[in-house]
Amino acid sequence: MTKKTKALLAAAVVVALAVTAGIASLVVGGSSGPSTDQAGGADATGTPGAGTATPQPRTATEIGEDFLADYVDDDGRVVRRDQGDDTVSEGQAYGMLVAVAVGDEKRFDAIWTWTKDELVRPDGLLAWQWKDGAVVDDMPASDADVDAARALVLAGSTFDRPDLTTDGVDLGTDVLDEMTVATDVGRILLPGPWAMGPGPWSYNPSYASPATFAQLGEASGDPRWAELETGSRAVTTTILASTALPSDWAQVRQDGTTVPLPSADGSSGSVQYSYDAGRLALRYAESCQADDVALAASMATVLQRYDELPMQLDLGGQSVGSDQSPLAYAARAAAEASDGQHDRAAADLKTADALSQSTPTYYGAAWAALAALQLEGTSLGACSPLAVAG
Repeated sequence: MTKKTKALLAAAVVVALAVTAGIASLVVGGSSGPSTDQAGGADATGTPGAGTATPQPRTATEIGEDFLADYVDDDGRVVRRDQGDDTVSEGQAYGMLVAVAVGDEKRFDAIWTWTKDELVRPDGLLAWQWKDGAVVDDMPASDADVDAARALVLAGSTFDRPDLTTDGVDLGTDVLDEMTVATDVGRILLPGPWAMGPGPWSYNPSYASPATFAQLGEASGDPRWAELETGSRAVTTTILASTALPSDWAQVRQDGTTVPLPSADGSSGSVQYSYDAGRLALRYAESCQADDVALAASMATVLQRYDELPMQLDLGGQSVGSDQSPLAYAARAAAEASDGQHDRAAADLKTADALSQSTPTYYGAAWAALAALQLEGTSLGACSPLAVAG
């Protein structure tokens, strides 16, 4: 996102979201490529380079350890090696989550120290993008900040480090203050400070993480985290009541109603379930609340139409692109595990891992690792569906 784009974004959102009838007509999707999001999810596959070795099955811990070895430099910088060797706050947060999940305190400290030194803004939030020695886009992305706060709180408990818990609570409080808003159906997480103001609001459904909200609420005692659980569940329920799959981006009105959007400001692209929305099933599958898990489970049937599952679908589940990504299979695994289809979920996790080995990319490797750790183990939370089933 350029400085000019950021300067004009608030106005663009207002104008684009006003044309909701036209946007709604795009719900069935088109054939253009994935929309981009500030955290790098939507375009993060880059140009993959096919590996030559036959992929071997790995445990969740091995997948996580290999992600850290392949994408984290010694100084703690998580590098998007297939996207020009830049770094985004999302990647730092993913690295922290993986490090705490596999119990690597040294690597966790390195990643958090680099993040503090290079990305933390005066207001406590994280600048989004760093490249060639400096921040090149200082606008925060809320999913990254929430994931980082969660990782810090988990690390405080895992490593018996109250200082990390304090850092996580403080970062989470900054998110609550600067990137959330109350609606009639509950509080929701906005994608960044640029989206604040009177509604309707730009919204990324895959940024909401009920398990994270619960963990940060327990650590901080701040009731706004419970409000986020309630609001996120209500909005996601509304989204999945009208379409089989969630869109990468949406508009949320004060009364909690939603309209799918093709991009963050609604101005370009086509409405899709793609590299952003694929994360929603994973976010909801690990919740300890049955209503959240049911939302993830509701996506299983439509995603099971394909043996080779495309990463780009319209909201009815029809393919609109040929991209293959570990995230597609990881998301389906989360939906299947939530639906009690544990064998199919385990098979899809293996497919995600195999694809991340044969066609290595930063984003694919990150979500192959996070999915395995979230769904198969309890190092990130108590309600991992495959671990509970086992």
